[in-house]
Amino acid sequence: MPETPETPEPQVRTLDARSLRGLAHPLRIRMLAALRHGGPATASQLAERLGESSGATSYHLRQLAAHGFVEDAPEHGKGRERWWKAAHDGTRFDEKLMFDEDPATRGAADLFLHEIATIHTQEMSTWLGNAHSWSQEWRRGSDISDFTLQLTAEQSHELIHKMHELVNSYRDLPPAKGAESVRIHTHAFPRTGE
Repeated sequence: MPETPETPEPQVRTLDARSLRGLAHPLRIRMLAALRHGGPATASQLAERLGESSGATSYHLRQLAAHGFVEDAPEHGKGRERWWKAAHDGTRFDEKLMFDEDPATRGAADLFLHEIATIHTQEMSTWLGNAHSWSQEWRRGSDISDFTLQLTAEQSHELIHKMHELVNSYRDLPPAKGAESVRIHTHAFPRTGE
């Protein structure tokens, strides 16, 4: 039986105070996500895709490059326009950044987390608005669920870790006919009783 090629582990960058401040801008976060999900692009292509000016996307691409989030993709360019690609597959947020001594770092952490939550909401709204155009199989293959559990902080951390392990185990599946890019969002947070 032939061996299935092993899927490489995703390259994930853990944010530190400096890189967080370089990324914590709504357009930069959206541009980085667009490059990760849509592949390499030029500043003009990103501007069109995101409804921005190419001057703004050019500037913010240079800022992302200065902080190591994007890099040149010369294999895609044949003209004068510069092509860019994401330097990593994902970003890991270190919760210590929310409690940093520097108010600028704490502000950047707050902006970053709120922008991620906004993106998740937008992606969900887009799915709901377009679900009718997908097959019944794909509508059955989608989910909007919420659960309320009584957990300790340690149990919640354990559950999150197990969910991440399960999701990541699907990265190793060989490409299948009919496969689509599927977004998985997880949110786990404590709330006070009502």
